[in-house]
Amino acid sequence: MADDPFSLFDAWFAEARASEPNDPNAMALATADAAGRPSVRMVLLKGHGPDGFVFYTNRESRKAGELAANTHVALLFHWKSLRRQIRIEGTVAPATDAESDAYFASRSRDSQLGAWASDQSRPLADRAAFEARFDEMKVRFDGGDVPRPPHWGGYRVTPTAIEFWQDRAHRLHERRLFTATDDGGWREGMLFP
Repeated sequence: MADDPFSLFDAWFAEARASEPNDPNAMALATADAAGRPSVRMVLLKGHGPDGFVFYTNRESRKAGELAANTHVALLFHWKSLRRQIRIEGTVAPATDAESDAYFASRSRDSQLGAWASDQSRPLADRAAFEARFDEMKVRFDGGDVPRPPHWGGYRVTPTAIEFWQDRAHRLHERRLFTATDDGGWREGMLFP
């Protein structure tokens, strides 16, 4: 077994990519507003390593407002077919413009146009209004590259705790908890139900 949480995450994530039928990089992102009211939604992991876990979104969305008001967040990966989950707690900060630009450039053109068309978390009259905005973006950027919208970018969750949960027979589950130390290392502990 791996002795550091990032090596263990890499191993589990590789198994999930090989076995999960859909979106093995899907993770629940839990946030709270300034008053402490919680909210949770699914986002997609788009980068990870010892510096943290990265996802991208509209920075004018409800989640972005909550991230600005309260930088303490939690992530949850649940791979049902593997009977595993990973819980991550930490703090969030915007990814750099260079990172956001690079990832945005890797997206399909329609996804790029969708980022311009979407007023995420804001109501529209109906689906047709959204599709009309999408068509407007097609015309606006016809024949050229689609630049990253100024309101769209990445966030990095820097973990302070990472817990690996493995289902076991008779509900005698195994949990390995890694907690960040002040010197930049990790302390490991085993938890049992």
